[in-house]
Amino acid sequence: MYAPDETNTITANCLDNLNDVQREAVLATEGPLLVLAGAGTGKTRVLTARIAHILSLRLAFPSQILAVTFTNKAAREMRSRLDKLTLGAADGIWLGTFHSIASKILRRHAESIGLNRDFAIIDYDDQIRLAKQILADYNIDDKKNPPRALIYLIGRFKDKAWSVGKVPESEAGLYAGGRALELYATYQARLKVLNAVDFGDLTLLNIELFNKNPDILKEYQNKFKYMLVDEYQDTNVAQYLWLRILAQGTQNICCVGDDDQSIYGWRGAEVTNILRFDKDFADAKIIRLEQNYRSTNNILKAASTLIANNDDRHGKSLWTGGESGNKIKLSSFYDDKEEARYIAEEIESIRYRKIHSYLETAVLVRAGYQTRSFEESFNFLRIPYRIIGGLKFYERAEIRDVLAYIRLLVSPSDSLAFERIINTPRRGIGNGTLQKIIEVSKDQSLSYYESTKKLIEVGAIKGKSKETLEKMFNDLHQANELLNSQTHWQVVEDLLDNIGYIEMWKTDVNEDSRDRIENIKELLRSLQDYADLREYLEHISLVTDTDNMQDDDKVNIMTIHAAKGLEFETVFLTGWEEGIFPSQKALDENGKTALEEERRLAYVAITRAKNNLYITYACNRRIYGSFQPCIPSRFIDELPKETYEIINNYGSYYNNSKRNFSYSAKESPEVIDAGSSPRLKKGQRVFNVKFGYGYILSISNSIAEVAFDKAGIKKVLAEYLSENT
Repeated sequence: MYAPDETNTITANCLDNLNDVQREAVLATEGPLLVLAGAGTGKTRVLTARIAHILSLRLAFPSQILAVTFTNKAAREMRSRLDKLTLGAADGIWLGTFHSIASKILRRHAESIGLNRDFAIIDYDDQIRLAKQILADYNIDDKKNPPRALIYLIGRFKDKAWSVGKVPESEAGLYAGGRALELYATYQARLKVLNAVDFGDLTLLNIELFNKNPDILKEYQNKFKYMLVDEYQDTNVAQYLWLRILAQGTQNICCVGDDDQSIYGWRGAEVTNILRFDKDFADAKIIRLEQNYRSTNNILKAASTLIANNDDRHGKSLWTGGESGNKIKLSSFYDDKEEARYIAEEIESIRYRKIHSYLETAVLVRAGYQTRSFEESFNFLRIPYRIIGGLKFYERAEIRDVLAYIRLLVSPSDSLAFERIINTPRRGIGNGTLQKIIEVSKDQSLSYYESTKKLIEVGAIKGKSKETLEKMFNDLHQANELLNSQTHWQVVEDLLDNIGYIEMWKTDVNEDSRDRIENIKELLRSLQDYADLREYLEHISLVTDTDNMQDDDKVNIMTIHAAKGLEFETVFLTGWEEGIFPSQKALDENGKTALEEERRLAYVAITRAKNNLYITYACNRRIYGSFQPCIPSRFIDELPKETYEIINNYGSYYNNSKRNFSYSAKESPEVIDAGSSPRLKKGQRVFNVKFGYGYILSISNSIAEVAFDKAGIKKVLAEYLSENT
């Protein structure tokens, strides 16, 4: 494992620079442990030190340690720290994302669940195309029943570990007249024919593998003597079950997370997983990391006070030994354009005073549509910026085309990849020919690759189409043969030349053709970082925007969700208005549960800032072309007043008393007479049969001026308003 004289060095290194609570978490090696790690409290340091400590005591070989993260970036960071801390002694550890670890296990035992080891992992784009095919087969209108909605439903079934036949009838919903379960079964059957899986399958099929093969399960339960899990609050039901099954071996599972940062309920995460850890594992120990090494005291006090309004949490309070720091700067503006101009000018001022670079600045929004005003203002002042969450590198058409060719080299049975490139570049394949290929594939359970060859053999595809397809088959076959003797990146480059793909873009007259060629060159270069094409495809299957953030000096604009795990010297939190943040749509759909998640999102947003934090809101905002009046977010009321200062104050600032906000528009409103009831007041959420829901801007002589969500500002007799409590 490592030389004897290295042991003391590793031990000293892994316990150095830890505070008392972090050290306690590292030394508690045996039994179930939950580490509640607040934002900026050094959770990665604890995880890596814990692994190094286990290795230094020779409690396990590296291959007997499983460490699971949620992103490739987090896995790379942990591995880099481990290499430095253990002098390379951690080589062989099972460290990666849920998907990568689950995929590794599936490839070892693919035959046990009816797959070949070269199965493809399809991405969202391929899922949508497959859903469209299935809806067409069932003659279901994909305008009334969008494929995206079907894929969303299937994803939620898999998040909850519901395989086909296990989904409760009550979950069928209204999609396609209640046919979601039937479509789910067809989708899974079609994936099996394609020898493919989607991301949800990776964990779900692992659970199926373990349940049907006790010997395989026992192998992994015995193998992993120690399990470590990062960001446990973000696990869904399937990931939770997968971990629980594996942990039944030694019970030495250490989960690190923060219930206050659980913000992914909309994509299946269950905050209850972390809340019930001590009930799931007998004699579990809970350690709280509360000393923050990132932010100033004012920022931490604001975050801790705000999140304390949530009921469903373990509870902790962040603190730092550093200075109180600058107060949070709170500003209100007439509209979103004025808000954006102010932020742009502040960023320029920070840059001019050489406080820090553009790179250390982030503008965080609740929803993507809010970025437009900032882009306009930044362009006017020539401030360089990047939108995290724009078109990703791997979503570009030319990159998807090249990846489809690579997927065919790895697995010729990948029909979705075959369908994408069969006529790219042009091979004269019409829709009629493609439909023949699809029909033969379905009737005879063949891949598109095989069904196309069969149609050529029987003469159903003739002429130029036959010639171009035969050339494509020959080029793919030769490239596959060359993989045994040449570097994989050179093989792919030669293939793209031989099939005329590069030439297609060179002769294209569009302005972006040169950029497309440069993107392809970048992809070919990136292939050199991986051992083979399969490893490369495994890697890119879960690449995120934040994984690929570059270090060039630009302001970062992104949603709060995308900012999780990041930190910046200066952060601007924008659009803190009721209906936007918290999101009214979320509140209407999920009531208090949504409100608590929105508040956790606010907590995450605040704790991204190291030294300077700005919170802004507009009194009027253009939303999808409509100009709507706004009132400040209830979250502003929940900030301790000693932590902020009002910098810009448009109009009359919100009243100092706590406003009576409801969290769910689904609740039955109570009809009241405002003329005699003191309960109807400015800022209150109300309902009107004609205009819907809104907030009272002012009230006088039983006439209320109300900003309705959809109808705009109206004057209504108070007796026609219902109190939404």
